[in-house]
Order: sequence, then C-alpha cells, then structure tokens
Amino acid sequence: MGHITVGMSGGVDSAVAASILIEQGHEVEGLFMKNWEEESEYCSAEKDYKDALQVCDILEIPLRSVNFAKEYWDRVFQNFLDEYKSGRTPNPDILCNTEIKFKEFLHYAIDLGADKIATGHYVRNKEVDGKVQLLKGLDPGKDQSYFLYGLNQQQISNALFPIGELEKSNVRDKAHNLGFDNFNKKDSVGICFIGERDFKEFLQQYIPAQPGIMVKSDGTKVGEHDGLMFYTLGQRKGLGIGGKSDGEGPWYVLNKDLTNNELIVGQGHDHTGLYQKCLTASGLHWISEKAPTIENLNAKIRYRAKDAPCKITDINHKTISIKFEEPRFAIAPGQSVVFYDGDVCLGGAVIDKAYN
Repeated sequence: MGHITVGMSGGVDSAVAASILIEQGHEVEGLFMKNWEEESEYCSAEKDYKDALQVCDILEIPLRSVNFAKEYWDRVFQNFLDEYKSGRTPNPDILCNTEIKFKEFLHYAIDLGADKIATGHYVRNKEVDGKVQLLKGLDPGKDQSYFLYGLNQQQISNALFPIGELEKSNVRDKAHNLGFDNFNKKDSVGICFIGERDFKEFLQQYIPAQPGIMVKSDGTKVGEHDGLMFYTLGQRKGLGIGGKSDGEGPWYVLNKDLTNNELIVGQGHDHTGLYQKCLTASGLHWISEKAPTIENLNAKIRYRAKDAPCKITDINHKTISIKFEEPRFAIAPGQSVVFYDGDVCLGGAVIDKAYN
C-alpha cells in the first residue's frame, strides 16, 4: 500500500475514488486545485472546496489546496482563445488533463511525498508487456478516455483510477451511504471557466466578434451571423434563420469561410455537406509511444460520438490521415480524433480538416 494524493474537485466521483483507496488500505490525502481565478455563480470554486472538505472530514483525511490558475491560463486557456480566433472548435478539457491534472498536479503531489496520484475519471489502466495501457471506463455512458488520450506512459503509470470499474449509479449510492453531501450533485458540464453562462457573452470578453453573412453552398445569402467563432460544424440551434416551413428541414452549419467571414449553411440533417469520410489531424500522440500495427481501428471524432471503424491512410511523426468506412456527421476542426482497439485507448490527434 502506498501514499496516494487524490485530486478532489468537490464532485462525487473524486470523493468516492478517495473512499475506495482508503478501503484498499492506502494512506490518502486530498488536493483541491483552483485553476480559474474568477469566483462567480458559474464557477463556484468556494462551494466545490467546501464539498471536498466535507468529504475529507468524513474520511478523516487532510485536504490541501493549490492554485494552478497561472499555468492554466498560459497552457490551456490561451490555446482555447487562439483556436477560437482561428475559427476552430477546441476541447480545453483535454489540454487541462495533459498540462494541469497529470503534469502540474502530478509533480506537485510527488514532490510532497506521494507515491501516486488518483482522480475520479471513468477510465482504467493496466500493464501489458512492460507498457501501461489506458482503457475505457466500464460505464459506457461515462467513459472519459477521450479526454485522456494525450497522457504518456509516465503519467498513466503514476495514476490510479479507482472508479473506472464502477457505474455512475453505484458511485452515487456509495457516496450516499457514506454521508457525502455531494452524493446527488449535478455532474459538471462544459468548462469550469464558462460554466452554464452565455457562451457568446463570455467569449466576447476576450475576442472581438466580427459579424458577417450566412450563405448557402452556392453563395446565396440567407441570413447574418454574429461572428464565426460562435459556431461549430453541425450546429443547428441558434442560427436564427428559421427553416422547416419550406419543407427542406432545419438549417445546419456546413463550413466556415474565414477569408470572406462567411458562415456556410445548408438544410436537412442528411445534407451531403454535413458528412465526410476522411480527415487529417496533427499533434499526433500514441500512448504506447509508437503507432499501432493493426490495420483496422475505431475512432471517435467527439466525446459523445460513437466509435467508428477507420483505416490509417497516411501517417508521419506528428500528422495522420484516416478514412472511415462510413461518412461521419460534422467532423469539426479543433476537436480531437481518438483511436481505439476495443477498450484500449491508443492515442489521438487534433483534427485539421475533413473531406471526401
């Protein structure tokens, strides 16, 4: 048994993770990370800290607090802004894991004497032939391996994921039985610094909006947009141009023309402009440190997408091109494509473009 530092977010998952480690006989302490300086109704760090403290009091373990706000701003949030400025749709949670939770937090905990860290992620890890693998969590609705594909061998081997074998309902039941106030706390959605506030309003604090026109693929103007950064490929809601009444179906975002500041839209969920078979991605990372040798892989193009069969058509050190067996809906540049062999998460890359 070892000394384990658990990243305590104030949520039920990390709380139950800590309780499981104690049951297993580990010496456990909690660490609460503050990654965003603003205190508001949208990002309630103070409330989360109190929830984490209540759990640690029940478990009779210490709770430290550390501020990584500067590191978060420099290495996660700045990238988030840069991606939106370039018309892409980033996923900052992935960078937060590689740069903050499994780098800054890991180093901080090890320096303080921890043998390993633990988090409340719904994933599993195991060693096979001298390499550590990252596996999907057993609860298919909660698996978070998509967000952790950027981790390396050292990061995964120094981490424990105590709830990876559990379903969410079991986690909540366990928290309730232990008397944790957060047993029925709503799952956090979106990014902490945005929370559930108005996304456009938030983004405009950092990037000036450049309104323009919405056009169909043939160039016909059908409306106006508030700024390309506010839209993502495949988006249907919030376009403000009606639809359906003409029998063609609702409008969707098909593409962005950055040069002319035009948002390209089309009608109907089956519009051919919404589906592509091929993509190119960069920033390629393999968890095992080398490309897979198997020919047939599965890949996710966004967190909530299903795994889909694909083949690698071109690969070099940091870029990859793949082709899916079936066209995929709204492949968005800036999001990540993550590769799987069954339950094993192999790695991934950031999508640059999609095509047929």
